[in-house]
Amino acid sequence: MFTTHVTRKFSAYCHDELSPEESRRVAEHLIGCTRCRMEFEEIKLGVKWAEQLPRMPAPDSLSPEIEAAFKDQPVRNAISPRRPWPLEPRFAIAASLVLFLIGGVLFLRFFRNEVQPSWEVARLEGAPRIGTTRIGDKGKLSVGQWLETDDSSRAKIDVASIGQVEIDPNTRVRLVATQPTEHRLELARGRMSARVWAPPRLFFVNTPSAVAEDLGCAYTLEVDDDGNSLLRVTLGWVSLQLKDRESIVPAGAACATRPGIGPGTPYFEDASEFFRRALTKLDFEPNDTQSSMIPALDIVLHDARPRDTLTLWHLLSRVNGNDRARVYERMAALVPPPDGVNREGVLALNQHMLDAWKDKLESTWSDYPSSMKILKKL
Repeated sequence: MFTTHVTRKFSAYCHDELSPEESRRVAEHLIGCTRCRMEFEEIKLGVKWAEQLPRMPAPDSLSPEIEAAFKDQPVRNAISPRRPWPLEPRFAIAASLVLFLIGGVLFLRFFRNEVQPSWEVARLEGAPRIGTTRIGDKGKLSVGQWLETDDSSRAKIDVASIGQVEIDPNTRVRLVATQPTEHRLELARGRMSARVWAPPRLFFVNTPSAVAEDLGCAYTLEVDDDGNSLLRVTLGWVSLQLKDRESIVPAGAACATRPGIGPGTPYFEDASEFFRRALTKLDFEPNDTQSSMIPALDIVLHDARPRDTLTLWHLLSRVNGNDRARVYERMAALVPPPDGVNREGVLALNQHMLDAWKDKLESTWSDYPSSMKILKKL
């Protein structure tokens, strides 16, 4: 990892001009350095704003005034001393505006038109296709194109310079966007495995029931024919989102999604089978009371371990009234809330208190230093 800050490399990093190894090192530094990460977020925001500038020609009314201003200037010979250009204020403003518009147009042309973004695709097995064309050992996946594998095909995608995605058999994915502030795939069906060494919130995967947002990690994501998906995280964190519903999934945990509902509640995969089955009922079958005499929430609370406060913390905002109070009591028994966090605030879903408790709970959810060591080896 860099021993000094990396702000001078941001331009090359944003434009994919660094080597894969150097890009990886910059990404690792950004994950661990708050100062550089804040500056990088400002740069990303500036690029997003610039990309939204409308195209427009310079007003015709400016041309005569600018030409006249140039004609009125005396011609200086090579030995004459430099003097300020005596433009009237209105001419100076007009000239500045023209330069700004020209610069904006050139910037937009570079990012929107001149560069045809694509990702490298390597065949691992069989005969993967981009559109209707079978690829050889290598291929290019452009924005808008679909990559498909049959039951005997596998492929690997280089996600710009920030990571790699392996595509399993019977999978269909599309490249939605690739630019300095966002790299996005759509997984329509099948299974993919991603390893990403970028700063958080650069790589996204759309599915029929949620959006997976990378927070610096490795994970697998699969979608069945009905649009249901299952996320398993092996390193770092992933956020699953749909509208105002979000699940934050750490390494060792999983989370299911359903069309029309979005992400369920994340859980650690070593949780008891009863715990996981009951959680599925809470998330996706809340009105089914026929299959068990014991309410699903009772099972979740009874079987919860300190590590399962990951699940309980998410449930706080997904249950109401007395159920929320019961979740709070179980969480407090497993991992007492820190100073400044009280029962009344948590039951009112005070975001500051929820975040403070989450910070304490995270020590039972994941091992961040070990994750960083693994990330460096990817």
